[in-house]
Amino acid sequence: MTDYSEEQRNELEALESIYPDSFTVLSEKPTTFTITVTSEAGENDETVQTTLKFTYREKYPDETPLYEIASQENLDDNDVMDIIKLLEQQAEENLGMVMIFTLVSAVQEKLNEIVDQIKTRREEEKKQKEREAEEEEKQRFHGTPVTIENFLNWKAKFDAELLEIKRKKMKEEEQAGKNKLSGKQLFEMDHNLDTSDIQFLEE
Repeated sequence: MTDYSEEQRNELEALESIYPDSFTVLSEKPTTFTITVTSEAGENDETVQTTLKFTYREKYPDETPLYEIASQENLDDNDVMDIIKLLEQQAEENLGMVMIFTLVSAVQEKLNEIVDQIKTRREEEKKQKEREAEEEEKQRFHGTPVTIENFLNWKAKFDAELLEIKRKKMKEEEQAGKNKLSGKQLFEMDHNLDTSDIQFLEE
């Protein structure tokens, strides 16, 4: 007959020595404990983390342990669902053997994958932004391709503008012509002008 409590006790001791900083016993009966699993650091030292809570059933390891995600950091809902599925699958595969270390290792790997995915996703987004910026730049330098139609439109506009400029210029000249004083008018306005030449000669 299997001594379940003996196997459970031995596993607990082993887990405590493997995970000294992240292993916490919450209760003795039933035996409940948590192990915090952290991924390797990703970009900008970002990590994803989850605290797994396990409870031994009476006949563990011939029964799967109860498990749940007690807390998590930087994981979205899909990641949490994936981790639960992974625990389910690993627990079924390892039935009859002490399995907590195996389950935690599988989650550890999964978290590292998630960090890599986040990194890849960020790189993709960055590349996408660069591509969009490049396209924009190209458009700016590329301009509009010339077709007969848009050249004629441009020419019509250009000619109209030119005509407008000429018209304005003529108007201005006309105005200036009106404002030009004749010699007689200049003499009438300033009487010194008729003696200025004589003064100039005398000097």
